Amino acid sequence: VHLEESGGGSVQAGGSLRLSCVASGYTYSSVCMGWFRQAPGKEREGLVTIDRYGYTTSADSVKGRFTISSDNAKHTLYLQLNSLTPEDTGMYYCAAFLPVCAVLPGPATKEGYWGQGTQVTVSS
Repeated sequence: VHLEESGGGSVQAGGSLRLSCVASGYTYSSVCMGWFRQAPGKEREGLVTIDRYGYTTSADSVKGRFTISSDNAKHTLYLQLNSLTPEDTGMYYCAAFLPVCAVLPGPATKEGYWGQGTQVTVSS
């Protein structure tokens, strides 16, 4: 299993980015996937998940601003980030084979397969 994120960068508050995660090495649409974030000095947290049926869950902090989507033909998971704030700064990771397909409170699971991450920096 290999996951590779891209699309991070530096933006001003209020801006947008679209992150991509290209997956390989397994049957792409058959597992739970999600996006996670680790801000400086903080635990990794769950942001959004999507299951094999397209059902999504989101953390309250990103509802209405971040949208997860999937292109099964391209084996690619996306995260659209809108209305960014400096608090959204961090390393963003995609993950597959999540044991629970939902955003849970507390630090993110260490289970599943993970990409190397892509950095998002939001300036005020």
